[in-house]
Amino acid sequence: MLIIEVSEIRGKCPVYKKGDKIVIDGPEIVLEKTDAICTHALSTLLHYSLILEHDWCPVKLGLTTEADPDHAYMQCVDPGKPYTEGGTVIFKCYRVD
Repeated sequence: MLIIEVSEIRGKCPVYKKGDKIVIDGPEIVLEKTDAICTHALSTLLHYSLILEHDWCPVKLGLTTEADPDHAYMQCVDPGKPYTEGGTVIFKCYRVD
């Protein structure tokens, strides 16, 4: 199972607040344990969630450093100001057995 948690928001996000979580178990987003889902972020998160759930390798994927191998970091595709009125959300992902 993967937990994807909002670690930081740069700018403003109309969907997430810091600490919100998305829970993924296999092919399922566990809606009862998920705070919010944003279509802008979902494409990036789903891109990595399958491989991270089955083969935890965030360092090899370039999603973290050797200093923090227990977490993967991803961000939504909204670049924020000056390009949009939104903001970029940084997600911290970790595996729970």
